[in-house]
Amino acid sequence: MKPLFVLLISVAWTFTGAQHYYQGLMDYLENRLLAIEDRMQLWHDLSQRYHTEMKDFKKLTAEAMGGLRNDHSTLFKDLEGAGVRVDRVEREMDYVEAQTSPRACALKAEKVVEQEAWGLQEGRVEEEDEEEWEELLSRVSDCVEIISGIRSVKILKRVGSPKGMWTRDPRSSKVYVFNGTSGDTIYQFDSVRDFSRSLGITSSRNIRLPSDWSGPGSAVYNGFLYYIQQDSDMDVQVVRYDLLTGSVTDTAMFPVESHASVYNLNPETVADLAADDEGLWLLYAPSDSEPNISLAKMDAATLDIEQIWDTRCPRENAEAAFVVCGTVYVVYNTRLASRSRVQCVFDVNDMVISEEAPLLYFPRRYGAHTSLKYNPEEKQLYGWDDGYQIIYRLTMKRKLLA
Repeated sequence: MKPLFVLLISVAWTFTGAQHYYQGLMDYLENRLLAIEDRMQLWHDLSQRYHTEMKDFKKLTAEAMGGLRNDHSTLFKDLEGAGVRVDRVEREMDYVEAQTSPRACALKAEKVVEQEAWGLQEGRVEEEDEEEWEELLSRVSDCVEIISGIRSVKILKRVGSPKGMWTRDPRSSKVYVFNGTSGDTIYQFDSVRDFSRSLGITSSRNIRLPSDWSGPGSAVYNGFLYYIQQDSDMDVQVVRYDLLTGSVTDTAMFPVESHASVYNLNPETVADLAADDEGLWLLYAPSDSEPNISLAKMDAATLDIEQIWDTRCPRENAEAAFVVCGTVYVVYNTRLASRSRVQCVFDVNDMVISEEAPLLYFPRRYGAHTSLKYNPEEKQLYGWDDGYQIIYRLTMKRKLLA
């Protein structure tokens, strides 16, 4: 009986200990769950606060963006209005310059006398020696200007092929467009304004030539078109075409041994005709083996070659050139088009020394120039760059007189 009692007491004690153990475990788990619930409540409160702050921030951001959009719209309208006014002023300046601008290097003897330059007095004119007066007349009659910089750039429009040429006759307001690198048709507009407002070259007056022009090296001077004619079965020729009567007035054989391009970066330009204050010029390469560009002075009426020079300007990496007051400016670039720059200058009168030669860099635009044509009346360059028609306004200074 006693052992049975001891056994019952032992079992009861074991059961009571287990009950206390499980009760402690349940209390521990309940406390942990309560802590987790408290933490979750805290996270919920923080999330609610962050959500409220985010909504407020989003509202402030939306208001700020709305204000910025309004400011941007106002600024854009102001800039658009300013652009319209600037364009209007430029058109008015172009019109005034076209109506009143004198020749860039016209005869200035009368102006010099009026201003009493070099101390000439009206009462002393009769006493001056005839030889001295002729020397003075010669000095003020010659074109003695050199480019000192690019004053401004105007991108007029984009029309036609990536390569081409456009120019304006210095004696009129008419503009001529040569689309591509060859053809028998050119496009005439009454003015730069008409060209800028046109929808394309097809809206102009088409001039059909009796033969194909080759390369973007043509020139318009005194109402005549001068262009290069090159056929596979004949030599290269310079053609003089009367734009008024629509007829060829003269042709001249081209002084080359082979059809070498004058500019290495524009192989389509077999020769480049240029017109300035002193007349008509021809830039060419005598042969493929000749590394430098040659220059010839031509008689604009008869196409006779008056004189030839070796410019000492290399053809390698040359893209275009132009002539101002008897000075050749050769523009260079790289195979992968970069900034065009005048890197070689040659003056036929030896009045430009190397220290005086300008270091001209053209603003980086779209590619490389196919052509650059100088207008002496406006002191402007008409450039064709990857199908864009660009006007460069130049600043000038006097050459150093020897």
